[in-house]
Amino acid sequence: MSEEAPQEQEDDEDLQYFVRIGQTDLDGTKTVERSLSELNGVGRRTARLIADEADVDRTATFGRLDDDVIDEVVETVENYAEEVPDWLNNRQSDFYTGETTHEIGNDLQLTRQHDINRMKMIDSYKGVRHKRGQKVRGQRTKSTGRTEGTIGVNVEEIREEQAEEAAADEDEGE
Repeated sequence: MSEEAPQEQEDDEDLQYFVRIGQTDLDGTKTVERSLSELNGVGRRTARLIADEADVDRTATFGRLDDDVIDEVVETVENYAEEVPDWLNNRQSDFYTGETTHEIGNDLQLTRQHDINRMKMIDSYKGVRHKRGQKVRGQRTKSTGRTEGTIGVNVEEIREEQAEEAAADEDEGE
């Protein structure tokens, strides 16, 4: 058992715990596919395609890869939109430019927020629903999505109030 401990420590020296892609730190202790899927805009299928395109074993630990291989994966992620068909990108025919791109990380969040703000400004149906804080995609609202909280009876609160009243009555009785 003592022979295994130094070998594990040597393996840990080769391991990068964080791999930075764009503005996001990915977990280097997970597999390539799983750590790439933690990136916003990259799902399991996209992560698998990126690993295949970069000629990387998708089950390999991401932090144990060489720097050259990691750079290849980063480059593949950044150039993903040019390497796949248009229908596989997450931003098809942008409203302002008309281009098809694949947004990842903070860029995806920013473009979503810009789209929502544009819908609010032009008072489209979805924009009005966003303004009101209601469901946007046609879900039922009669019984779900209530934000006022539960109206049920809180038994613990009632017991505490009764105990306080009983203690106050005992103090008055003395």
